[in-house]
Amino acid sequence: MDDSGTGRKAAAADIDLAAVLAASAKRGKGSRWRGRLVAAAALIAIAGTVGFFYNGRSATGYSYETQPAKRGDLTVLVTATGSVQPTEQVDISSELSGTVRDVNVDYNSEVKSGQVLAVLDTNKLEADVKSSRAKLDSAKANVLKANADLLSAQVSLERLKSLVRGSVSTQQSLDDATYKYESAAATKQINEAEVLSAEADLRLAEVNLAKAKIVSPVDGVILTRSVDPGATVAASLSAPVLFTIAGDLRKMELQVDVDEADVGQIGVGQKATFTVDAYPNKSFPAEIEQIRFASETTNNVVTYKAVLSVDNADLLLRPGMTATADITVEAVKETLMVPNAALRYAPPEAESRANRGIFGLFRPPRMGPRSGGNGNEALTGAKRRVWVLREGRQVPLVIQVGSSDGQFTQVTAGELKEGDALVTDATTRAR
Repeated sequence: MDDSGTGRKAAAADIDLAAVLAASAKRGKGSRWRGRLVAAAALIAIAGTVGFFYNGRSATGYSYETQPAKRGDLTVLVTATGSVQPTEQVDISSELSGTVRDVNVDYNSEVKSGQVLAVLDTNKLEADVKSSRAKLDSAKANVLKANADLLSAQVSLERLKSLVRGSVSTQQSLDDATYKYESAAATKQINEAEVLSAEADLRLAEVNLAKAKIVSPVDGVILTRSVDPGATVAASLSAPVLFTIAGDLRKMELQVDVDEADVGQIGVGQKATFTVDAYPNKSFPAEIEQIRFASETTNNVVTYKAVLSVDNADLLLRPGMTATADITVEAVKETLMVPNAALRYAPPEAESRANRGIFGLFRPPRMGPRSGGNGNEALTGAKRRVWVLREGRQVPLVIQVGSSDGQFTQVTAGELKEGDALVTDATTRAR
């Protein structure tokens, strides 16, 4: 309708209202019911005028955005972040206190098991070995002397025994000889024990001398080196770490923190891909090999550690790199899918304004899509309502949904067909 026609109708409405009011004024002191009738007529006229202008001048229609229901592969992922770490990492300290004499490796040096990494000053240790060896020699000499004394005491004892039997010697002499023999035997045992002690001291001194050479226990690569020649090392219960060695970097692991809401979906053996900031356009494969039971809480967020094996044959990955992993928890082939925007969509409430009476005219329309409201909130669980555009009108359909990848959701049952135009949004347009 054009603006001139609208103006004429509005003017006519105003004239009718004026006529009613004029008639009421002429009657003067009419009855109370007549006054109320006039007021009601005035309200009706005003509402009609406003409704006319609202529906005539300001009435709006809707343009719909749609996406087709389609078939395709649906992959459900769990995303987690973490870091790349060596499968084997060893911290090397010194068991001895002393001064570092030599350092034979540097950062990134490849080492073999048993290779000498650093050497402490050995002057004191070598002196301890010599001293222990001398004590051992002395103890062995004492054993030889004790053997000779014992043999001499035994000969004297046997001779006195024969003399006593022949009444040539006294019993006192025999007792003295017996005492000397037993004393010599005891001295021999003491000296033999001293030999054992000296041997142990020598072995300890030799072990300490060997510990002056700090060796690698594994094959690997030097990640950190925190010692230089001339530095003093103080051995204690919290001895400083001199070197950190990573095992074979061609086999690494990815440790990620999985949210407690997702941990029930993942399992050992599941495949994953991940990216690192150093190579944002490259995806690396991985596989879950362990899910730890112990939880970790950070800022009231509970996560569980998952360990994924990683092949690093090209040595692109380095220890400590931050990674974002997508773990494949489910893969559905050739299934009917709907966009999640269609599940969130609810039709504009303004379309039902005609059924709300006159006062509904004064309420502005509210648009979709939205997550709540009358469209989808009434249906929970596995059944959802979607709206299909057919011949320019929205038609509701109830479907049963399955897995979702965050953008699309699987349809497991319902009347929805491939190619149906699913409404995802509505925008106002002037009629």
